[in-house]
Amino acid sequence: MNLSHLVLPLSVMLLLVIINLVKGADYFRITMVNGAFYGNIPNILFGASELVILSIGMTLVTAASQGQDISIGVSATITSAVFVQYVLQASEVTLLTIVVGFLLSCVVGLVIGAFNGSLVAIFKVQPMVASLILFTGGRSIAFMIDGKLSPILANDISNKIGTVIPGIPIQTPIILTVVFIALVAVLFKTTNLRLYVETVGVNPNAARLNGINPKKIIFLTFLIMGVCTAVAGFIAVNKAGRHDSVNLLKLIMMDAILAVAIGGNSLGGGKFSITGSIIGAYTIEMLNRTLLRLEIEPATIKVFKALFIIILMVVSSPIVRVYMRKALNRVRDLRKLKGVGLTGTIMSTTISAEMRDE
Repeated sequence: MNLSHLVLPLSVMLLLVIINLVKGADYFRITMVNGAFYGNIPNILFGASELVILSIGMTLVTAASQGQDISIGVSATITSAVFVQYVLQASEVTLLTIVVGFLLSCVVGLVIGAFNGSLVAIFKVQPMVASLILFTGGRSIAFMIDGKLSPILANDISNKIGTVIPGIPIQTPIILTVVFIALVAVLFKTTNLRLYVETVGVNPNAARLNGINPKKIIFLTFLIMGVCTAVAGFIAVNKAGRHDSVNLLKLIMMDAILAVAIGGNSLGGGKFSITGSIIGAYTIEMLNRTLLRLEIEPATIKVFKALFIIILMVVSSPIVRVYMRKALNRVRDLRKLKGVGLTGTIMSTTISAEMRDE
């Protein structure tokens, strides 16, 4: 992926940093509290954990299927509900209990991904419409799994997963996010997944002629998305310490789609940048916290965020990009012409001087 695609997310992040520095020069201050690092930067990394993971899955789904999965927040709510119920039914909560519960939630995530993937890959349903089914009724499923309650994870291990592990100064969700990103990087490094996903997203027919099965690749991206929802749900519910089937990761799919767009990825599929989406996710979290830091009323934050998004999307639109490219080319051509004119003047002066000397 061309590094030019990272210009937009990095520029937006730099702008937000400047705004925060104007607000207060102590923006980058990090303090140690109870053996862990806290501050604006650690808080952003902590708060964006779920969004980063879901944005990775959304990037793959978008690139391959040329559409978006709007059920990711609901899917994470269902998978985390299964995890919580397994932990609560255990006679003793141990690390093995947490691991088995997490793996069980991943299996549920794979089932959800297989459901959405089958509708899109086999039955050719548009991704947003296919995922609308779970988006509409999924939280009711999670509510029923919870037993119509809001169960609490009152155990020491879950508390450490959601906050910090004694002796480790970095918050656990940040560590889990870094590990997940590393695993995704290894997956891309050791397989041809990127090539296959981009080929299918650019032209499914051409991919088929080259021996790539578009149905399998699209189905696979939804399976990966299912695992992403399980991981995000696991982190979110341990952060909260309880399971809220109504509000857990509510509307996070909008931020995930925006993170993909900010990261320089086309929402129409094709080539993609996981790095761009990750930066986009952290940028959105920084934007949310910047608006709070500017003491904007919570009720009006969404309005400011919407205006920011509109400006961002207009600036990053293909039309504006083409116009800016033409403007830069004109400036470059003018500089070349001035350079040629200056060189010609210097040469004429030199020749005249030589003629006088002779």
